Amino acid sequence: MPHPEFVGLVNSLQATAEAALGDLNAATASAARDGLLQEGRARQTAERSLKLLTMLAEKTRGNLDFAEADLLTGAVVSLRERLSASPQNNSQGN
Repeated sequence: MPHPEFVGLVNSLQATAEAALGDLNAATASAARDGLLQEGRARQTAERSLKLLTMLAEKTRGNLDFAEADLLTGAVVSLRERLSASPQNNSQGN
C-alpha cells in the first residue's frame, strides 16, 4: 500500500504544475494566490515541478512499491507530455 505522505507529495507537485499549465482544479486558487500563475512564471513553475518529480523518481528508483512507482511515473509522463505540447516550448531557466 502506498505511503500516504508520498502520494500527497506526488499529487501536490503534479497539481501545482497542472495549475500552472491552466488546469482548473483545487490547486489553481492556491497557486494563483501565491503568484505562480503569472505570465512568465507559469511555465517555469510547471517545469520546476516536473524537475522535482523526475529527481524524486531517480532518487527513489528501486525503493518504491508498485503503486508508488506507477503513480510517480504517471505524473512525470503526463507533465512531460503537457509541457512538450504547450505553445511556449522555448522556455529557459530552472
